[in-house]
Amino acid sequence: MSDYFAVFGLGRGLQVDLPDLQRRFYELSRRHHPDVHQMKSDDERATALERSALINRAYRVLRDPIARVEYVIALEEGREASDGSVKPKAPSDLLEEMLELQEGLEAAKSSGLSAQDRARFREERQKLIERQAADEAALIERFGEWDKTVASGRDTSALLARFKQALATRAYLRTAIDDLGEAVGEDHHADVAHRRD
Repeated sequence: MSDYFAVFGLGRGLQVDLPDLQRRFYELSRRHHPDVHQMKSDDERATALERSALINRAYRVLRDPIARVEYVIALEEGREASDGSVKPKAPSDLLEEMLELQEGLEAAKSSGLSAQDRARFREERQKLIERQAADEAALIERFGEWDKTVASGRDTSALLARFKQALATRAYLRTAIDDLGEAVGEDHHADVAHRRD
């Protein structure tokens, strides 16, 4: 697995200076852009293309705080960030809440959504969007704690578990937000923070 932090000459911290990251990205992009290497050998052009693609992937991940924490978890676990393994279960109270919501939604859909149902589900969806935003903010607030723990050489397993739990909760909330958005005909991409497919 490539170390996206190393691509930009950064340490593996969750707190990232975004203007500095962007500056480094532009510098590296200019240096390794395939167009700059047009007159080089086939091997050199292929290397430039690979390097350019790596720089773009690394930048997409590191500029997004949620993608960044997912990536750090994958690094810590020695796996690819996109393989989806080792997903903790959401807390049982959240599972019950989401199950109730899904059952209510399915019941309303089977009898045809009334204007009152739509209004209720829009309101419920907005509450979940706000909850997700608050949960993400709380997760991001812990980034400094992570960086200090890593810098001091202390055990990170408890923080890692908390991050994984927060991401599992986020995944359940996103699913419910998407389902409600689809039911009431609202674009889920427009108002869900840090949405990535």
